[in-house]
Amino acid sequence: MLIVQKYGGTSLGDAGRIQKAAIRVANLARQGCNVVVVVSAQGEMTDEMISKALELNARGSAREMDAYLAAGEQMSAGLMAMAIGALGCPAVSLTGRQAGIHTDGVHGNARIKNVDTTRIRRELEAGKVVVVAGFQGVSDADDVTTLGRGGSDTTAVALAAYLKADRCQIFTDVDGVYDRDPRKYPEAIRFGRISYEKMLRLIENGAQVLHDRSVELARDHGIAVEVLSAFTGLAGTIVCTQE
Repeated sequence: MLIVQKYGGTSLGDAGRIQKAAIRVANLARQGCNVVVVVSAQGEMTDEMISKALELNARGSAREMDAYLAAGEQMSAGLMAMAIGALGCPAVSLTGRQAGIHTDGVHGNARIKNVDTTRIRRELEAGKVVVVAGFQGVSDADDVTTLGRGGSDTTAVALAAYLKADRCQIFTDVDGVYDRDPRKYPEAIRFGRISYEKMLRLIENGAQVLHDRSVELARDHGIAVEVLSAFTGLAGTIVCTQE
């Protein structure tokens, strides 16, 4: 079985949380699963990096901002690979470029054109867990490009589609998709399953659980996406064709 898992920034906020995620991944690997892990930058790192950049140049180059911001996810990937390795499971971290993620070259808001899975498959065949830096790819001009805020979701779904994964899981700080923000509305209802179209409508109305392009990509490729809590690991919400 091939499983793609994505861990958001909150899920990787400190060493303890990275270790918890690494244990979940290592357990799957020990069960004989092939696992590809997509990671976001830790905590509020992306916002902090943007603030630092703006202090130096408020109208800086979009190309250089992409080259700079991509480092946040690359650091998470390296840390996650080391944490998995410490548990006795071989792991390798890859940048978006190394993972074969090719984009249209629009800096700051690129779209994925295709994924060359050769390197990932080679690492999986060698018995390694593959940890991919989310949110990024490479243009035809060989420049780093980023996919917009929340773009790691899209990285995960794209990899699940091109690798023909059996499961795609998005681990986040909520335990699924609700009809409204459960942090503001205690009476909010959690969906067990939700259609792609309804999920997209929720995103249009302000829901920030998933990146809109990840849902569009999942719909176009027929990928069922499970949204669940990184802290409990309990069943969450399946985003799929039908309610």
